[in-house]
Amino acid sequence: MRLRLACFAALLIAVLPLQATAQADIAGLRRSIEQITRGYEGVVGVSVRNLATGESLSIRGAETFPSASLIKVSVLVALLDEVERGTMRLDDPLTMIARDRVGGSGVLQHLHGGLQLTVEDAARLMIIISDNTATNLLLDKVPMRTVWAKMDSLGLPHTRIHSKTFLRSTSVAMDSSVKYGLGVTTPDETVRLFTLLHQGRAVSPRMDSVALAMLRGNEDWNKMVRWLPDGATAAHKSGDVDQSRNDCGILYGPDAPVALCVMTRENRDTSYATDNPANLLIARIGAEVYRFFNPSAPPPPIPR
Repeated sequence: MRLRLACFAALLIAVLPLQATAQADIAGLRRSIEQITRGYEGVVGVSVRNLATGESLSIRGAETFPSASLIKVSVLVALLDEVERGTMRLDDPLTMIARDRVGGSGVLQHLHGGLQLTVEDAARLMIIISDNTATNLLLDKVPMRTVWAKMDSLGLPHTRIHSKTFLRSTSVAMDSSVKYGLGVTTPDETVRLFTLLHQGRAVSPRMDSVALAMLRGNEDWNKMVRWLPDGATAAHKSGDVDQSRNDCGILYGPDAPVALCVMTRENRDTSYATDNPANLLIARIGAEVYRFFNPSAPPPPIPR
């Protein structure tokens, strides 16, 4: 018994300094992020999780933010859940008619009515170039309340899509829709969603791999991935409206994959320039988080 107690005590002595060091390190990352956000003319929420160790931090992570197109990740997950259940197939046909076309991001709005594509085509367009018309076509297949139910099943009660894109009249929660726009979520819930995708627990290992492959194709390079070093990859989704800019996903590096979500609201600068302050802020946080958890990688090329 004495030998067992001595071994247990030795184990505690060995482990506790490591835990204290990890906590101190995370505190240092928090200070760096707080320094980056200091003086920003808007509200910033950040959530981070090291997917290798479970280390995490949250700054306004539990607060709700307008999601803009970031909410399309929840639509993708609900869609793939239906595919997993066998209620639809990725190769099921969709037909876009003229009245389906809506503005904003995407290419389908510029194409002719009667165009045929598949569910998978529409999902890829929704994620890779944030196509609004493709999103609405998918919401005809997967109702908004179905998306809500799937998010609830994953423990994400604040992650909600309100309506089809550019069609406020279709809202299933008008008061929240007026306040937040297309959708609402929190940085912490979005990091949880990406964590579940990484673990193969959002839908299934097979379907989650499909989702992450689409998210790796995201063509928005102005925010979170902007200053990552060569060789770094990410599976992420962004979202832009006038006063809110967001980018969330998984950063992959040689030492650890990291789930990161940066959301903003009440931004003073509402321009859509490449160097919008929100874009630069998210880029700096992305580079800092990547560098912190991947010290063996080349340093991010952050301009002075």
